[in-house]
Amino acid sequence: MENNTTDTKKKSTSEVKDNPAIKKKVSVTFFFSFQDCSASLIVASVAGAFGSSFLYGYNLSVVNAPAAFIKKFYNETWERRYNQSMTEQSVILFWTISVSIFAIGGLVGALIVTPAVKYFGRIVEVKEDKQGIRGVALSALPMYLSEISPKQIRGSLGQITAILICVGVFTGQVLGLPEIFGKESLWPYLFGIIIVPSVLQIGVLPFLPESPRFLLLEKHDTKAAEKAFQTFLGKSDVSYEIEEVLEESRVQRNIQVASIFQLLCDASKRWQILTVVVTMACYQLCGLNAIWFYTNDIFKGAGLSAEMIPYVTLSTGAVEILAAVSSGLVIERVGRRPLLIGGFGLMVLFFVILTVCMTLQDQAVWLRYLSIVCILAIIASFCIGPGGIPFVLTGEFFQQSQKPAAFMIAGIINWLSNFIVGLVFPFIQEGLQTYCFLVFAGVCLAGAIYLFFVLPETKNKTLAEINQAFAKKKVPLEIREMDQFEDKRKSSREQQLNLSSTLENGEAKNRIV
Repeated sequence: MENNTTDTKKKSTSEVKDNPAIKKKVSVTFFFSFQDCSASLIVASVAGAFGSSFLYGYNLSVVNAPAAFIKKFYNETWERRYNQSMTEQSVILFWTISVSIFAIGGLVGALIVTPAVKYFGRIVEVKEDKQGIRGVALSALPMYLSEISPKQIRGSLGQITAILICVGVFTGQVLGLPEIFGKESLWPYLFGIIIVPSVLQIGVLPFLPESPRFLLLEKHDTKAAEKAFQTFLGKSDVSYEIEEVLEESRVQRNIQVASIFQLLCDASKRWQILTVVVTMACYQLCGLNAIWFYTNDIFKGAGLSAEMIPYVTLSTGAVEILAAVSSGLVIERVGRRPLLIGGFGLMVLFFVILTVCMTLQDQAVWLRYLSIVCILAIIASFCIGPGGIPFVLTGEFFQQSQKPAAFMIAGIINWLSNFIVGLVFPFIQEGLQTYCFLVFAGVCLAGAIYLFFVLPETKNKTLAEINQAFAKKKVPLEIREMDQFEDKRKSSREQQLNLSSTLENGEAKNRIV
C-alpha cells in the first residue's frame, strides 16, 4: 500500500513536471512577474532621471558649442550700450558666471528639499521640478530610487542617475554640432530644448506610485504602501516587506523627519555625514566639470582645428555612457568601495599624465594626441565610480527619517562645489596654465585616501550592517536591536520552513495510512 501511494505521488509529480502545458504556464507566469517588477523599477528610475539627471548633464555640456557666439554676443551688447569693447577679463568673468549660474538655482532647490519631500513626497518633487530649482529633483530622485529598490539591485538602479547624466552630456554635444544647432543663428534653441524632457517626465511620473516606505512610515497609509510594493516587486504577497519596514520603524523609535541640525547632532552618524560631504565635494571638485565646461578650449590647446573639435568632443560623451553603463553592470559584483576609490585613483594618474603632455606638447606632436587620450581616460575613470556612487551611498547611509536632511546636505555641497568650479576654473587655468589640472589631481588623491581608510563596503548590506561597519566596535543600542530583529526574522523563517516540512510529512503519512 505504501509503495503504491509513493509511486502514485511520484507519478503525479512527474506528470506535472513533464506536462508541456503546465511548464509553459509556469514559465509565462514567472516571465511576466519578472518583467513587471523590472519594468516598474526601470520606468520609475529612467523617467525620473530623464527630467532631472539628463537635464543636469545636458546643461553641463550644452554651453560648449556656442561658447564663441555667446562671448561675441556679450561684447556686441556691451559695445552698443557703452560704445567700447569689453576687456578680456570681463569677458571671462561674464562667461564663467554664465556656465555656473544654473548651480545657484540647484542650490536653492537643495535648500528646500527637506520640507518639500516631507510634505509632498518623493515622486511629486521629482516630476514637478523646473529649470532653476533642479536641485530638488536631483536630491529627491536618488532618495526615491533608494526607497523603491531591493537591496540586491540598489546600486545598479542607482547608477541610472549617472548614466542619464552622461546621456544628457552626449545629447548636448550632438545638438551643438554645426549641422544642427551649433550655428550663430540657432544657438539660442539649444537652451530651449530642455522643455522637452521636462514635459515627457511630467507625462509619465503621475502614473507611478509614491515610495512605499514614505507612504507607510510618514503618511501611515498601509493600503497605498502595499499597492506600491506590489507594483515595484511584481508580486501580490508583500506582507513580509510591510512587516520589515514597520519593524525597522519600531526599532528606530522616531519616524519624524529629522532636520539638518538634528542630523548633525547625531553622534552615531558623524562619519556617515563626513563621508557624504567628502564624496559629494570630490564629485564636483575632481575637475570633470571643468573638462565638460571647457572641452573645446582644451582640445584647441592640443592643436586640433576648430572644425574638428565638435566631432572629437562626441567621443568624450560616448566614453562617458559606456563607462557609466559598465559600472552599473558590475557594481553589485565589485562593490561601491573599489569602484569609487579606483576611479579617483585613476583620475590622479591621468591628470598627472595630462599635465606632462600639455606642458611638453611643443616638444613632440604625439603628446597632443596623448593628452586627448588622457581626457577620455579621466572621463571613463570618473564614470565607473565617482560619477554615480556618491548618490547611492547617501541613500544607503541613513534611516528613513534622516534621508531628507542627508540629501539636503549632499545637495548643498554638490551645487556649491559645482558653482565654485565653474566660476574659478578659468582663472586657475589662466594663472597656472598647463599645471592647472594638478589642483584636481590633489583633490582626487585626498578623496581616495579618505575613502580608503573610512568607507566600508555597502553592497547588499542592511542599514544596521552599514552602521555597524562605521561604528566598528562601538555598536549603539539601535544597531544591536536591528541585528536582533534580523536574527529573529531568520529564526522565524526557519521555524516556518520546519513547520511546513512537518505538516507535509504528516499529510504524507496520513495518506499512506
